[in-house]
Amino acid sequence: MTGQDFAALDAVLASGVDAGTVPGVVAIVVDRDGVCWQGAFGERSLGGGVPMTLDTVGAIYSMTKAITGAAVMQAVEAGLLDLDAPAGDVLDDLADPQVLTGFDADGHPQVRPAATRVTLRNLLTHTSGYAYDLWNADIARWIETVGAPNRRAATKEGLRTPLAFDPGARWEYGTGIDWAGLVLEAATGQLLGDYFAERLFAPLGMTDTAYVPTASMLERLADLHLRGATGELSPVAHRPVPENREYDGGGGGLFSTMPDYARFLRMILNEGSLDGVRVLQPETIEAMARNHMGDLRVAMLPTTDPVLSNDAELFPGEEKSWGLTFQIHEEPGFTGRPAGTLTWAGLGNSYFWIDPANGIAGAYLTQLFPFADHGSLGLFYDFERAVYDAIG
Repeated sequence: MTGQDFAALDAVLASGVDAGTVPGVVAIVVDRDGVCWQGAFGERSLGGGVPMTLDTVGAIYSMTKAITGAAVMQAVEAGLLDLDAPAGDVLDDLADPQVLTGFDADGHPQVRPAATRVTLRNLLTHTSGYAYDLWNADIARWIETVGAPNRRAATKEGLRTPLAFDPGARWEYGTGIDWAGLVLEAATGQLLGDYFAERLFAPLGMTDTAYVPTASMLERLADLHLRGATGELSPVAHRPVPENREYDGGGGGLFSTMPDYARFLRMILNEGSLDGVRVLQPETIEAMARNHMGDLRVAMLPTTDPVLSNDAELFPGEEKSWGLTFQIHEEPGFTGRPAGTLTWAGLGNSYFWIDPANGIAGAYLTQLFPFADHGSLGLFYDFERAVYDAIG
């Protein structure tokens, strides 16, 4: 993308900050060879006077999932894991899944054994039946009824919900990739964060990505912000990382910077290698970027907690499938992205996309709730549209 004029990107994001759409934003565009454009706008904490900078750290939430997928696929390459073997053969928690069928007249939950076994492929594609209570009212009701611990406490008990449906029956976003991370921990004998650091972050030169931020990262950490009922933004501090957490979340939990995360995106663009270091084979990257759920399609996620998330669907109305931890566009997107583009997001309104056809990728970080915030998501779309306008 050498020679492309990306000057319009500065104006798009600066205007979003000036209009109060986001408190601050860092974004980056890369190709296979390096950084094409990067910029930082606004403040780390609204009204605090500290500007966003390119090395600002943020919680990337479910942007963690793609990294977990890459790590799991390393284990598949090595023969430690099988995508289609019962995951319960590796992790006992997954050996006897139960499906929530409803609640009786007294409000007691009703369950039955799942009709099929959960596989690693199910877990990576959100077809396992493990659903987030944030977007599934029945699972939220089950948690409240039985008094189960909150998943955000990072205890394994918080993941032990029933399934919302039989494995393979449909797509629904959920905790499957958290379970996939635990499967990887069981297969390797390493905590996920230690595995990431050794097998992905060090080889890729990702020095600012971790579950527990270093002292340097904490100095550059942006605050979270809440969108009020009238649209105002209020800064709030991050919840401390639980010291007694029982696992590292494969589905979320990493902190990173956009330049650091972009190195991971460039590895995907370069079919598994970066700067001469290979972490995955080209055929594995091709498999990760391919639809693995057949005729099933991504659907809108109805929120159960409007403080944390709006009803959510990226690129609503467009046909989308799922690969091995990426959403895949089955048709061109309205921003200009072509069919075959990979994408996903983080709960704090961070977003990324990987476009193999054009050889570009981009990432965008704010720290703002609720997820799918109309202002921030709209600004991301405007940012991406400006990228495609620039490349023609």
